[in-house]
Amino acid sequence: MLNWDDPLAEVEKSEPRVCGATRAAPLEETSAAERASVEAIARPGAGGATGLESLEMGAGRVQVDDKKIINCRADLNQLVPFKYDWAWQKYLDACANHWMPQEINMNADIALWKDPKGLTEDERTIIKRNLGFFSTADSLVANNLVLAVYRHITNPECRQYLLRQAFEEALHTHAYQYVVESLGLDEGEIFNMYREVPAVAHKAEWALPYTQSLADPHFTTGSVAADQKLLRELVAFYVVFEGIFFYVGFVQVLSMGRRNKMTGTAEQFQYILRDESMHMNFGIDVINQIKLENPHLWTPAIKEDIATMIRDAVRLESQYAHDTMPRGVLGLNAPMFEEYLHFIANRRCVQIGLPEQYPGVGNPFPWMSEVLDLKKEKNFFETRVTEYQSGGVLSWD
Repeated sequence: MLNWDDPLAEVEKSEPRVCGATRAAPLEETSAAERASVEAIARPGAGGATGLESLEMGAGRVQVDDKKIINCRADLNQLVPFKYDWAWQKYLDACANHWMPQEINMNADIALWKDPKGLTEDERTIIKRNLGFFSTADSLVANNLVLAVYRHITNPECRQYLLRQAFEEALHTHAYQYVVESLGLDEGEIFNMYREVPAVAHKAEWALPYTQSLADPHFTTGSVAADQKLLRELVAFYVVFEGIFFYVGFVQVLSMGRRNKMTGTAEQFQYILRDESMHMNFGIDVINQIKLENPHLWTPAIKEDIATMIRDAVRLESQYAHDTMPRGVLGLNAPMFEEYLHFIANRRCVQIGLPEQYPGVGNPFPWMSEVLDLKKEKNFFETRVTEYQSGGVLSWD
């Protein structure tokens, strides 16, 4: 829930603001060096501040109303006062959800994988294809986050969460590598699937143009066209890539775990699913906040463009379901996944203020909701095989 409370609302704002700060003295009373420093911050620049600008000595303190998600030139090094409490809370929730791949016991998976009769070929294909997709998909997301998105989000509490998300994306890639290593899989085969297996490659190919555009050093926000491009590409990554493209794989691997197969791998995916769900919800909050602060961006044309993007993504992910399980397995089949993708696409559309694209569809996998609901399951951390030490008792020998 958005919080618009301003704890500094009563502070008088009697002087003109530059970057959300008042000047300590007129420019004519400062030295040439000081003027250059102030002008470096004050100069209008599309894309907002980076947090690395020259300091403005004597500047007024940042106030809540100075903050914006994009195109804000308030001091990005000042975390407080918070304007977006939801962003800070998501950062705290993510920290509380901390885990490491090595905590999960893989012995049962190793024994099952080595047993020639332990899994069918279709089941082995599901494991390998999903490791192939996810192992590079999370690297792609991390690169997009660090090299592109972070640069254009001009709010420190949101950036705080983005830094945590970047760590989690690295953690997910670590988890896939840990599974690959544990099972003794061919690392070259798994990590090159996004170049060699069409079902995996098509999804990466779909996402890459969005990454390349935002990461272009010449791309800056500040115009309607550029801001709409950023908004569209935030939808592409948070709503489509993390909110649709990941879900066939999640259902497939977690279904194996529900049947007491590959339980360690399934538990890794369970942790990852919860992280990704938090990432997606954060991204949706950012998208909706940008819309609230910039209603002129949310035109009929961009809404139709995004709806088309989502429908195209559903078709692509449906094809991935067919390619990874052409005969059906684990009581699942590709048509069930098509219905599920229609169901979650409807949810994603409603979350960002678009009409449902597939009216009347149901959820063939209601148990997936329970996977995300800590109250309906065992203690999520009860299977950990190690315990953390607080910083004060860590041994650095």
